[in-house]
Amino acid sequence: MSDRHQNELVEAHLVLADGTVFEGEAMGAVVEVATGEVVFNTVLSGYQEVITDPSYAGQVISFTYPHIGNYGISEADSESARPFCRGVIVRELAHRPSNWRSTVDLGTWLAAHGVPGITGIDTRRLTRHIREAGSMPCAFGTADEATLRAAAQAERGTDGLDLVAGVTTPVRYTVGDGPLRVVAYDFGIKTSILRQLSRIATVEVVPASTPAHELLDNPPDGVFLSNGPGDPAAVTYAISNIAGLLGQVPVFGICLGHQLLATALGGDTYKLPFGHHGGNHPVKRLRDNAVEITSQNHNYAVTVGSVNSADVTHLNLNDGVVEGLRSRDVAAFSVQYHPEAGPGPHDARYLFEEFKDLMIAFRAVH
Repeated sequence: MSDRHQNELVEAHLVLADGTVFEGEAMGAVVEVATGEVVFNTVLSGYQEVITDPSYAGQVISFTYPHIGNYGISEADSESARPFCRGVIVRELAHRPSNWRSTVDLGTWLAAHGVPGITGIDTRRLTRHIREAGSMPCAFGTADEATLRAAAQAERGTDGLDLVAGVTTPVRYTVGDGPLRVVAYDFGIKTSILRQLSRIATVEVVPASTPAHELLDNPPDGVFLSNGPGDPAAVTYAISNIAGLLGQVPVFGICLGHQLLATALGGDTYKLPFGHHGGNHPVKRLRDNAVEITSQNHNYAVTVGSVNSADVTHLNLNDGVVEGLRSRDVAAFSVQYHPEAGPGPHDARYLFEEFKDLMIAFRAVH
């Protein structure tokens, strides 16, 4: 990377599709124009896990916490092999991280992965604007404002796009050596999820388009539906495959996997105004009214009352979004949030044990 990336302040602008302009400086990979759908994330730490979450494909992440990069980058904390997001927005980038685990600073790491960013942005103003106007396309970089405005208005966003195809694994692979056998559909799976699943099973990760019949030729103890980016309604092949698995094997879904399972059960999804992105979302577990503080990252949600064959198990206390479902007819359940907590609190990790218990119970009677 050149010294220009590291030391010089290069003037840049962020322009939203509605014409709102923010001034800043380029960081990471310095480019004239970068585009994507801008969303904000409220985590206080865990920026590396957020940036490497494949669920952010197609999006530009704005962090509400003012100082980002304080503890640098540790490759052991990445949730995927590389970032899939379109860019990163921060108020103030730390150039000199302080952490014995750190191997490189955030700006250098972003540049090495070709991820553009912009610092010096009034992220409080940006967040307030997104909360009022909703998530929208944006453009940022060193180009002039007119060029950036045109690019933002031409950016399609994530609606109706199959972004899963760009993040899924191209080949099957196996992790863990647990006593049960789980097949995990990779719609954009995170390392933290595989780490939790590996404690209860040997996990075979398969591409998102793998047909259901290939799995049923040698039925696993369970099938896991991972997180992933974009509009669930656009991933039609996944919905069809899940429908073919229901009733044949136990199924557990997280995030996009939750939305896809709900759709396969006959439900509908819709896009939230600005999504849920953060590590502090309160969720009520309806069976005992316990409150879990959860990690979340999604722009779409399951329509309330649209899944007639399933019970709602969890609700978001901020806005009433359906956060969990359990089928009454088949062995299948899902949650909208991230119980693996990478990053985030560990309140909901018990769900992996519930998946284990469901698989054991299913195997005992089949």
